[in-house]
Amino acid sequence: MNNNIVVLGLQWGDEGKGKIIDFLSKKANYIVRYQGGNNAGHTLVIDKKKIILHLIPSGVLHPNVIGIIGNGVVISPSDLIKEINLLKKQNINVIDRLIISESSHLVLKYHIKMDQSREKFKNNTIIGTTGRGIGPAYEDKVARRGLRVGDLKNIDFFSKRLKEVVNYYNYQFINYYKVPPVSYKDILKELLKIKNILFNIMRNTRELLYKIIINNNKKIIFEGAQGTFLDIDHGTFPYVTSSNTTIGGVFTGTGIGPKYLNYTLGVVKVYATRVGNGPFITEFFGNLSELFYSKGLEFGSTTGRRRRIGWLDIVLLRESIFMNSITALCLTKLDILDNLSEIKICIGYKNNTGKLINNFSYVENFSNDITPIYKIVKGWNVSTFGISNFNKLPKEAKDFVYLIAELTSTPVDIISTGPDRKHTIVCREIFT
Repeated sequence: MNNNIVVLGLQWGDEGKGKIIDFLSKKANYIVRYQGGNNAGHTLVIDKKKIILHLIPSGVLHPNVIGIIGNGVVISPSDLIKEINLLKKQNINVIDRLIISESSHLVLKYHIKMDQSREKFKNNTIIGTTGRGIGPAYEDKVARRGLRVGDLKNIDFFSKRLKEVVNYYNYQFINYYKVPPVSYKDILKELLKIKNILFNIMRNTRELLYKIIINNNKKIIFEGAQGTFLDIDHGTFPYVTSSNTTIGGVFTGTGIGPKYLNYTLGVVKVYATRVGNGPFITEFFGNLSELFYSKGLEFGSTTGRRRRIGWLDIVLLRESIFMNSITALCLTKLDILDNLSEIKICIGYKNNTGKLINNFSYVENFSNDITPIYKIVKGWNVSTFGISNFNKLPKEAKDFVYLIAELTSTPVDIISTGPDRKHTIVCREIFT
């Protein structure tokens, strides 16, 4: 029985996970975010109305769903409150259906200032962060100077620790980055205004999830943010995020064990995109890139930055499938390929001596020497937009799906043909 499933991205993020989680959530009871912060952006379109979530789990737009933010997520408290209020203005009340881990680390003003100061200071060597303070917050966590949501229960203790950390950052701001310091009093004052809201929704989420899984026959979706190759350990380092976006993040970010997961859905675009710097072997430019950019609305939902465009990379995809123990694939944005007479799929690489390269990890350090090897398939030149029945797809589109399943040795269970919930083909039911 597939009661506890994971939905995660197999590329560099922006694969369309938010829409798929929202679609699956109509049959779920709980949605659990397990890593990242408000550097993530999940765009949902319901009846032509666009909603972008950064921290709150995507499935909470369904009134039957309770959203849980696990200990692996770093939380900007001010942005969390803004998101709760934004949904409330749209008549979506989540405050009674939202739980946050008391062990989640806080993202505060000095983290954001440090993130942005570093990017400006680096000039030509910038990584391309979102500037939301996520990296510095994870650094504080690892360095054991971070402040957690639960620390707010003891304001005297919290105030003392906050002052120490602010002094640590301000020394760097003044003496190294030559920027104004942050105010300890202002940060504390802002937190005191909202601490009661946080108190009401904070819990020991590890204990809660254990009780839900052991004692109840409930359906849980674990929601990933970003994508596999932005993983701090397994991604295209240093052009990565600061958390584990791969399957291991589920366990460290919630406290549940591997035996409690029944199914892992890997979400992948039928082409590829990435935001920021780093290797991208199948990237292309020119008029075709402009077509994908405009038709696919390829700009970041968090930053608004333009995404780089490339062809689907099977080498990269195979490694993602292996790393994450993927059960099945979800292909998104099939309709973006509708007007192409031919479509390329990267099935391998070669270096400048002609040697064949069959693993993506080689690429990270030697990308300037690598060129992709493409398989060219026939396009379908008719609209697939909004189709929700696999049999109604044109033959060439079906063949394209079959080919991806064959090249990756992984079944395709879901296909997205547009941004709305109803623009979805279910090839095999997941919750059984």
